[in-house]
Amino acid sequence: MRNTELEKLGGLVGTWATTLSNAPFLPPGTEVPGTTTVEWLGKAFLSLRWETGEGGDRSEQRLVIGRSDADDAYVVLYHDERGVCRKFAMTWGDGRWTMLREDPDFHQRFVADVEPDRILGRWEASEDEGKNWRKDFDLTFVRA
Repeated sequence: MRNTELEKLGGLVGTWATTLSNAPFLPPGTEVPGTTTVEWLGKAFLSLRWETGEGGDRSEQRLVIGRSDADDAYVVLYHDERGVCRKFAMTWGDGRWTMLREDPDFHQRFVADVEPDRILGRWEASEDEGKNWRKDFDLTFVRA
């Protein structure tokens, strides 16, 4: 039996065309296409795989979304091809999806507006414990 709170995320399941854009670390106007696949991992988790590029330019990020009933909170674990592992607190509801990590190295957050077939999000970072935020990039999902 699936957790009723995790069931609320069922609309994420499927394949999405993703576009990374407005990134200060890329030349102006550069858009990076990719694909995101979201699947149930058993009955207790969602697995999200975001892939961009090909060959030597290939990049892959993975998220596993779960739930802590005791804390009444979503939890996200992140991993990428660089070997980076991170934990995020997550909220979901009223058309808004957020992920936040407040670690000693820096703070990071994802904020997105969710529609049935489109998600408009942005990643941001803060080096001063959340006092000031800078945009890393925009990330758009369109259901494939």
